[in-house]
This record gives sequence, C-alpha cells and structure tokens, in this order.
Amino acid sequence: MKIETKCLHEGYKPGNGEPRQLPIYQSTTYTYDSTEHIGQLFDLTASGYFYTRLANPTVGAVEEKIAALEGGVGALCTSSGQAASFFAILNIMKSGDHFISAATIYGGTVNLFAVTLKKMGIECTFVDADASEEEIQKAFRPNTKAVFGETVANPALTVLDIEKFAAIAHKNGVPLIIDNTFATPVLCRPIEHGADIVIHSTTKYMDGQAVQVGGVIVDSGKFDWTNGKFPEFTEPDASYHGLVYTQAFGPAAFIVKARVQLMRDLGSSPAPQSAFLLNLGLETLAVRMEKHCRNAERIAFFLNQCEEVESVNYPWLEGSKHKELQQKYLPLGCSGVLSFVVKGGREKAVKFMDSLKLASNVVHVADIRTCVLHPASATHRQLSDEQLAAAGISPGMVRLSVGLENVDDIIEDLAQALAAAKEN
Repeated sequence: MKIETKCLHEGYKPGNGEPRQLPIYQSTTYTYDSTEHIGQLFDLTASGYFYTRLANPTVGAVEEKIAALEGGVGALCTSSGQAASFFAILNIMKSGDHFISAATIYGGTVNLFAVTLKKMGIECTFVDADASEEEIQKAFRPNTKAVFGETVANPALTVLDIEKFAAIAHKNGVPLIIDNTFATPVLCRPIEHGADIVIHSTTKYMDGQAVQVGGVIVDSGKFDWTNGKFPEFTEPDASYHGLVYTQAFGPAAFIVKARVQLMRDLGSSPAPQSAFLLNLGLETLAVRMEKHCRNAERIAFFLNQCEEVESVNYPWLEGSKHKELQQKYLPLGCSGVLSFVVKGGREKAVKFMDSLKLASNVVHVADIRTCVLHPASATHRQLSDEQLAAAGISPGMVRLSVGLENVDDIIEDLAQALAAAKEN
C-alpha cells in the first residue's frame, strides 16, 4: 500500500460485522479465565492486554499504523513528545553515559538533554549539524551511546543530513535517533536513510487539530544491540526472571524493552480517547501535508519579497542553505512551518504578531489553522544568547505555522500586520 492508503487502513482492520471505525476501549483492565494466563502475560511469554498503562487495543492499533507509516517493526505511544524523547534516550542509557545531539533542535528538548538528563548523570554534547564528519567524530567518547537529530529543526528550519549522521553513528557502533515531527512519514521516512529510532510529537501534524497531546517512538528493528555496547539488551533482566531482550524479541528488542521497563515504571501512557483522536488525524495526514506544503511555499515566496522582512528560512526556497538536502530528503515538500526575521528586531517582531487578525499567537505549531510564535520569548525563552545563536534563533525571528486556510487570506493578514509593524 502507498502511504495515503496506509493512513486509512493500517492498524485497525475490522472483521465481519465489526465497527468500521476504530473503537475506543475505555478500560484500564482486562479479564482472563485463568491465573496461569495472567502469569504468562507478566512473564512476557504470552501476548495480550492486562493493564492499559502498558498496552490498550485502541492505542495498539494506532501504534501499528504509525509503525507501518515509518517502516518500523513496532511503536510505542507516549503521553507527549517530550516523553517519547526521554524514553528513547533512557531506554539506551544510564548514569555515566553520553550522547551527541545536533544543536538545532527544539528548545524543550535542549532543556531535557542539557539540564534534566544531566541531573540523572547522562551527558549530552551538542554539535553543529552542518559540521563535517571529522568534526562531529571529535565529540564521540568511549561512553557515547547514541546520536540525535531532527529531520527539520524546530524552529531553525534546517534540514539534517540523515545519511551523514547515520554513517558516523554506525561507524561508532551506536544508533541514530531522529525526531521526524515536522516532516512526518508523508514527507520523509528517516529509517529509509539509515535512522534506527524515529520519534514524533504526535501533538503536531499527526493530530493536526490541536486536540490531544502525545508522542510516539518507532523502532526500525535494524540496529544490532548485540555489538557489546548495550548489555541492557543482551544480559538477563532480573525484573523479568532473567529474560534477555535480544534473545526473546529479536529485531523488536528496543521497543519491547521501552514498553515493559520504562512504560511499566514511569507510566507516561496515552489515554485510549487520545489515541482515538490521534487516529482521526492520521487518516487525513497525507492530504493535509500536501496542502500545508503548497500554502507554505506560496507564503515563503511572498515573505521573501517583502521589504519589512530581513530574511526567510524555508528550505524549499531557491538559494536556501539547505536546498540540496531538502531535495534529497524532502522532495514532496518540507512542511508548513517556516521562520522569518522581521526588520527592527524583537520590538518589530512582537508588533507584527500582535497586529495579526487571522493567524493566532499561540504556543503551538503544525495545526490546521495558521499560527505564529516568537521563539526567543516563548519555546526557547530559557536558552542563553549563545544557545539561541547555536539554535539559529535571532531576536526578530518569528515562527509561522501555515494552516489550511485559503492562502490569499493568509497572505493578506501577513501583509497588513507587516505594514502595521513598520508604521509603529
């Protein structure tokens, strides 16, 4: 099946006389005929549901759909995108370990990596995503366990050279984790370019309606966890009577371990109702992404001609620093999110945003409705000037998430707000 068909038909396949739409299994528990069967569930020797924190039929159907869209062997839905990032790292690392991340990533993820994980004894080194393989290699240490990056960085809108990062990660015997939130599997499937783990904030385009917060981790099933660097996968787990994940679950070792260890102990599970709403968004994902891209391309071209705008950052534009990478990894388009710098710095950028009438000023992105954000004042507010510069954020930068309205209406709103900012 092509991806448009997968969006509609993967995950849930109703049988004869069963509901056409994915049912909401709004239950925390499940009944069984024997104590022995329940014991087998807890020993991971039988499949099934016993508590919704670990698995639920509605959530499971959505996990299957997303795994199919990304081309993975399995997926784990979480309560938020931040939980997905946290689980993906913690499933591989422990106190004393180290990993490498591209510097141009979401500000909340920077805080997670540089502050919270550091308190847990896990250290992150941030590198310039555009640096050479030789430069990035210098960041590796004997205790490095993973490499992390975003397909399309939020909000810098840089495009990651996934194959370059995959090559250097694999050369050092560690997995590459890619946040594919902005691209979605409709525009890019990182596993096809060498990524080992893919994560998403499903709150964004996958949902699309701004109605539920969620995240997901997808396991490619391709990384060799038996290379000697990851004893957690190859040595007995005392909490499951000595079970060895690579022996028991083969290619799905990573995603099973994330579920039965981290979800068991930390409990960042989504509600069945949230999974149902996410599935509705996934069904129209391919159609929406095409429209988001076409609208954003028109608006990027418009802003690029405006005298009130200092610069526009959208990889699709001719002359963009990442145009070649966009054509390689995102040939169908590079999402509806772009950023631009208003002349006059922070004061003019804020005036522009406050003058908008159609676009909403919200702490959100990748919605069906056009919205804007001032990253330096909001999502990246906690970062230092040096960190802001490393993330590609200037005081006058505005992040614009182009919605599905008529593109002429969006352009008219932007034009009048730019004029109002210039006058004041």
